[in-house]
Amino acid sequence: MKIHLVPAAAGLALLAGVGVATADQVIITPEQQTVVREYVQRHPLASISILGVELNVGSTVPDTVELHPIEVPDVEYRYVVVDDRTVLIDPGTRRIVQVID
Repeated sequence: MKIHLVPAAAGLALLAGVGVATADQVIITPEQQTVVREYVQRHPLASISILGVELNVGSTVPDTVELHPIEVPDVEYRYVVVDDRTVLIDPGTRRIVQVID
């Protein structure tokens, strides 16, 4: 009986972990993406380089990088242009949530 409980418990733990991982994902709707792209085009920034930071979702930008607000309803992220690519950043964690080409 105990033999069957261990795999079941492991399976439940795995499913719980998957649920937590998806809760951390940021979802930006296609409509929001369009509005953000238009906003960024109307408010261009000079491109900067950040040594040692890969432009991947989840990467953290240093505190020395100035984040710029996006004045779009229902979008709480900030943006910066790094290596000619617009990057959306969560201002609370300074983590990259999306890279817009």
